[in-house]
Amino acid sequence: MRIRTTLAAAAGALALLVAVPTSASAADGTFFYAYTGLDGSPQVATLVDPPSRGCVTLPEVANPSSSSPARYAYNDTGSTAVVFENPDCTGEATALVPQSGGGERTEFRSVTFS
Repeated sequence: MRIRTTLAAAAGALALLVAVPTSASAADGTFFYAYTGLDGSPQVATLVDPPSRGCVTLPEVANPSSSSPARYAYNDTGSTAVVFENPDCTGEATALVPQSGGGERTEFRSVTFS
């Protein structure tokens, strides 16, 4: 009798886990940012459907000793983007709500999405 009850409880728990939807693993949309290329020319880059709740260090501006920070972000995702002045989501942070941008004074090297 105990085995049957245990099996029924385990089957019920498994059915509940399968039936409950999981949260999205990406911020749907595109995050745009501008930076200065190695030759001094303005460049634009994008993150398409970036991961949620994970830090993304922007490769073009990751090294503070050899590149200027990114500027002019536009968050065209459904999630809040938080940009950080340093790599690895450290330093001063600025939040950008969905469908908004940061001006020239917003300098950053990494971003995370809620």
